Formats: sequence, C-alpha cells, structure tokens
Amino acid sequence: QVQLVESGGGLVQAGGSLRLSCLASGRTLNAYVMGWFRHAPGKEREFVYLITWIGGSIEYADSVKDRFTISRDVDENTVNLQMNSLKPEDTDVYYCAAGPRYGSDKDMYSYWGQGTQVTVSS
Repeated sequence: QVQLVESGGGLVQAGGSLRLSCLASGRTLNAYVMGWFRHAPGKEREFVYLITWIGGSIEYADSVKDRFTISRDVDENTVNLQMNSLKPEDTDVYYCAAGPRYGSDKDMYSYWGQGTQVTVSS
C-alpha cells in the first residue's frame, strides 16, 4: 500500500503561484511513477504532470507547459508541483497519484491522495 497526502492548495490571484506537495508513505516507491491530476465537477480527471521516482523522467500536459514544473525529493519522499502564472482555468481539485507504469492515463494509477483545492481568481 502507498499513502499519499497532498498539501499546498489555496486561493491565489491570476498570475500568482502556488506549490503543491505530495507526501508519500508505505511501500518503497522505487518502481513507481508519480503523477498529478486535476478534476473539476462534471469534467474528466485531467492529467497534469508526472515524474518517475527513479531517474526523474517527466511528462506534462500542453496546458501547463512553461508554467508548471514537477520535482521529487527522494530523501523526503515528496513530489512537488510548482505552479506559476496561474490562470482562472487552472481552478480545480489537484490529486497526487502513484502507479507502476509510465503514462498519463488516470487508470494506470493505483493510489490516490485526497486532493487539494486550487482556486485562481481573475
């Protein structure tokens, strides 16, 4: 089992920044891919960014290119999502996820956090 706890969400004005963190615990994460997704009511859960625990390979959605970055701290067992130049359309609940395979499909992820709300005002 892997437990994931997100933090760092909040309310920010358009153009501002937030840093989300995901603290992972449980079994070793060496074989896992860590992803960030976002989900608004009535919409599909959307892929945002991923990083492999070993090697740090990344993949991101076009909508966040040049604005968001992902990083992981192996010693602290955390994955961070730095979000800059936020837009009102970035408003969503953001979820951290862990899965055994590389990919942006939410169905490839086995473990999910409880989510953290990000609200961007115009």
